[in-house]
Amino acid sequence: MRVLLADKLSDQVLSLLTGAGLTVINEPKLSGEALTAALAQHAPHVLVVRSTKVLAADIAASSALELIVRAGAGYDTIDVEAASAAGVFVANCPGKNAVAVAELAIGMLLSLDRLLPDNVMDARQGVWNKNRYSKAAGLKGRTLGVIGVGNIGAEVIVRAQALDMHIVAWSRSLTDERARELGILRVDSPIEVAAQADAVTLHVAAAPDTHKLANAAFFGAMKPGAFFINTTRASVVDEEALSSAIRDKGIRAFLDVFSDEPSFKEGAFSHALADNPSVYLSHHIGASTAEAQEAIAEEAARIITGYAASGEVHNCVNLAVQSPATHQLTVRHQDRVGVLATVLDAMRSAGWNIQEMENVIFDGAKAACAYIRFDGNVDTPVVDRISELEHVLAVSLIDL
Repeated sequence: MRVLLADKLSDQVLSLLTGAGLTVINEPKLSGEALTAALAQHAPHVLVVRSTKVLAADIAASSALELIVRAGAGYDTIDVEAASAAGVFVANCPGKNAVAVAELAIGMLLSLDRLLPDNVMDARQGVWNKNRYSKAAGLKGRTLGVIGVGNIGAEVIVRAQALDMHIVAWSRSLTDERARELGILRVDSPIEVAAQADAVTLHVAAAPDTHKLANAAFFGAMKPGAFFINTTRASVVDEEALSSAIRDKGIRAFLDVFSDEPSFKEGAFSHALADNPSVYLSHHIGASTAEAQEAIAEEAARIITGYAASGEVHNCVNLAVQSPATHQLTVRHQDRVGVLATVLDAMRSAGWNIQEMENVIFDGAKAACAYIRFDGNVDTPVVDRISELEHVLAVSLIDL
């Protein structure tokens, strides 16, 4: 099995994959047309990326491609729809960078309070302005709003509580019981978090229902002069609404992700928010610690070696939760060569589209039972014909 590493990953990935007998092609600066060309040239079975975008053209470039692994949690940089249409698995490495991202979020919070980036830049440029930089409000006793209480959000909460901050939070999965365990106040909406917090940090996944979650109404609810932190994805923030809130309400922001983020690793960069003195931008480095990268490397290697050994994809994100199957045919049969082939041929002739299938073997391997879920118009004579096939013991049909 050939594996193409298109981003810089821990050396541990190389050793784990080669140690498992896989062929590894390590080209860590691939993107755009260069990635497409490399996929066509090497025809890998597995593609591993971090920040590199994987488009439909990339997926189509290698007919051998079976699995794309995102060495990180989010996977919005991958055309999952195109992968699904091509029968290519997509997997991610959730939770492995949680501590790293949480540490960055807390660093951003401290930076906004103490104006650390401006402080350092002035000192480097020979500017002494102690009057400006000695007026921080401090974080003890203030309220941090956490939107999204998954792996990362929970780690942020622990660290903020160590700073004696109060926590108000919202998450789709956050229950009252879980909130009590964490020692936080749960509210019913992101708007309520924004209204109660002195600083807000986002930790939700990029999805249709979180698109521009931080919008004009959200920023309108925030306290004047409050801090806003985003280490998740640019799509969850309406940047025009943020700019207006900065201008009209004195909101200050630290963003690790933003719109039109460069796809290249190094080069010239410009962004409308980069020139705003109330905004700090960083280089999408939330997961970029040695600890996180080692953990992600191990998880990526686990996914790939597991797939190579068994065909099972851990952390797969593009399998249907429920197939379009409308009926289930259960066929008890003798464990003989060709029995299921004749059953499937009869279903094909009936125009039944098989969605899911499992065949279990009884002790002694003399009999088996096949569970076949399909979509199609039920035809009783077809079921009767299947029950009469040689070596078929019994047939039953149920609606799903």
